[in-house]
Amino acid sequence: MEPLSAWERAELALAVLAVDPAGIKGLWLRARAGPVRDRFAAGFSALALARRNLHPGIDDAALFGSIDLAATLAHGRVIRAAGILDAPCALMLAMSERCPPGLGARLARMLDDAGFCLVACDEGAEPDEALPTALADRLGLFVDLNAVGWSDSAPMVLDPTRLGVARLALASVETPPAAYETLTRVSAAMEIESLRAPLLTLACARAIAALAGHRVVDDSDLQRAVELVLAHRGEVPASAEENAAEEPSPPEPEASQPQDQQDVLPEDILLAAVRAALPPDLLARLAAGRAARAAKGSGGTGAARKGNHRGRPLPSRPGKPGAGKRIDLVATLRAAAPWQPLRRGAVPAGGALRLEIRPDDIRLKKYQETSDRLLIFTVDASGSSALARLAEAKGAVELLLAQAYARRDHVALIAFRGVQAELVLPPTRSLVQTKRRLAGLPGGGGTPLAAGLKMAFDLAVQARARGMTPTVALLTDGRGNIALNGTPGRSEAEADALRLARALRATAVPALVIDTANRAQPGLRQLAAALDAPYLALPRADARRLSTLLTTALGA
Repeated sequence: MEPLSAWERAELALAVLAVDPAGIKGLWLRARAGPVRDRFAAGFSALALARRNLHPGIDDAALFGSIDLAATLAHGRVIRAAGILDAPCALMLAMSERCPPGLGARLARMLDDAGFCLVACDEGAEPDEALPTALADRLGLFVDLNAVGWSDSAPMVLDPTRLGVARLALASVETPPAAYETLTRVSAAMEIESLRAPLLTLACARAIAALAGHRVVDDSDLQRAVELVLAHRGEVPASAEENAAEEPSPPEPEASQPQDQQDVLPEDILLAAVRAALPPDLLARLAAGRAARAAKGSGGTGAARKGNHRGRPLPSRPGKPGAGKRIDLVATLRAAAPWQPLRRGAVPAGGALRLEIRPDDIRLKKYQETSDRLLIFTVDASGSSALARLAEAKGAVELLLAQAYARRDHVALIAFRGVQAELVLPPTRSLVQTKRRLAGLPGGGGTPLAAGLKMAFDLAVQARARGMTPTVALLTDGRGNIALNGTPGRSEAEADALRLARALRATAVPALVIDTANRAQPGLRQLAAALDAPYLALPRADARRLSTLLTTALGA
């Protein structure tokens, strides 16, 4: 089966969405603004549902409808304004990488109802912004156009007659029973935890079969479906790639087994199709994005602080005025409007008020501001490979600092080697000072991992006391052999490291463990679990890739 190019895969995904938008649930589109994305977006006109545009800052009133305040006050009775989600439609969410978790949860709930679908346009302008997990799990299709040039694309023309025939035939397309088990096994092999993945893959396969005029989903339909639905959701095991190269033939069906219960494509071939669908660097970026969502409290800025005077506006809340609190007049009137007929009826004749506001109606303005954030690099500077590892860390720090000023971020660097740890770079936003301090940093000697964690712990506590939000990034090969008291001993060193990891976890400081060893170290996985931190294995990462993954995973 010939592999599809990135643009051909995008065309197929759009056609599948047009055939079964409610079953596929939607499309995650990664593409920067430009002519290629515009060319692809021209195909959205083929969707059978009405299209409605959304933005990350949309409020609940626009989504679910609300009271039309002006009409209600003018007519003396409650008049409701319609919301976007009042009727099934195809939603176009621009800048979905900036979608807040609350909006993501509301849209996810909407997608669980029949009739809706969502196109999430992920522009990826900032590496710390990621599509909410709830939406990434529910959107069936994934398309990445960032590597597609204008010459690699073509006008997006979907045949409406072919789509109409496919929509009519979709209900009669049959699925082999063996496909359910096969896709579930493939998802499990890729370590995909959500059961929506195989179900969405089957829905995609049925739509592809309807487009091709097949009455029963066949092997080619399943293979195309896993490329579109599963490729971005997990990693393919190396053993699966090796076994796929041998191309084992399907087992012969038993004599008593009906034809429609024969095995579909072997799992190894489907896994190989998944691997071929997307470039490895994209898989690494998406994995880092999943780690970012798993890291508790590791947002793209410092800790959120709610107040009444400045910062990002939040929804108004009931409360009592006073002490500098600001009343949200429009929200107060909207809360009081439904009760006006009842309140007027309770007033004696001739004494009716035009508008009656009670204390329970008052709504207060709320704002949210964020503190400065400190990214603490804790780098293993020991061993024969220290020079290369330190060079990567130095380059990553410089790249991060080049963009840190606008985000009010600070960076610190701790290097541990020999028998102790050293604060090489105190918290700073100065790129000049950073280059000067990093230039002569030496390496070699033992691995005092516990000492590095202790210094990171102390620095994080100090930073928090100064009103900053610390985050720890630990880069090591995991072979700690120097205890906290400076004596050699691997078992005691590992025990000290785990004890300090638990202490750091108790402070609720977000962290990330990066394994730089040639092979993944089980001890570092255990350390990451003690820290309650995401774990990333990066045996061969240059400074730029390390910086990209760190900014994505930690929201730097």
